[in-house]
Amino acid sequence: MTSSDVSKFYSLCIDQGNSSTKVGVFANDELLDFRTFVNLDEAQVAEIIATYSIRYCILSSVINENISLSEFIKSKVQKFIYLDHQTPVPVEIRYATPQTLGKDRLAAVVGASYLEPDTDVLVIDAGTAITYDFVDASRVYHGGNIAPGVEMRLRALHEFTSKLPLVTAQTESPFLGTDTVSAIRSGVLYGIQFEINGYIDTLKIKYPELSVYLTGGSTFYFYTKLKSAIFAEKNLVLIGLNRILQFNV
Repeated sequence: MTSSDVSKFYSLCIDQGNSSTKVGVFANDELLDFRTFVNLDEAQVAEIIATYSIRYCILSSVINENISLSEFIKSKVQKFIYLDHQTPVPVEIRYATPQTLGKDRLAAVVGASYLEPDTDVLVIDAGTAITYDFVDASRVYHGGNIAPGVEMRLRALHEFTSKLPLVTAQTESPFLGTDTVSAIRSGVLYGIQFEINGYIDTLKIKYPELSVYLTGGSTFYFYTKLKSAIFAEKNLVLIGLNRILQFNV
């Protein structure tokens, strides 16, 4: 480590989702390393901590906490934060039940508020579920909505009917389906596209300077098809986790 590295804030941010775990290593605000794991274990974490001389770590999980992993990380770093509703964050939360607010949703809002300061922002996270969250220019988080994601909708049409097939999503689909498969695919993808545009249009009535951030694994289905200018940032949750960690350290 050089003398210039000493002043850097080396942090490890872990976003444990429903289907995978995303890991980001930051030097201050710069993302140095990004990795995705199906099941993150202690050996993998130890290798990252040793490689980058990590001093600080934050872990966010939308599933049950892995106590063993948390205790292991805590023993290896100077400060460890397991993100929960009691963790101080740089936005004001006006969610009626903060203990039930998804930590990925919270981190994404913090990330968007950092990237677009003094701006009203709608954050759309298109993952297993699609979440819509709004933070205003004063960094007040007002809440948001949760809807089924792409794969969830496709599976629901198959599993809750007797004859509709299980269809895979594709980036391109006709506006009107010409057979059952394309009708399902187009119905789901265009339905979500219109849903997203509806949220944007409605919020812009009250917040005309609204910015929109799109993140999540299904972003590529919609990014080029929305009528409003949006920002796509695949690492928005990790950026937010890093800001929360810095806020606490």
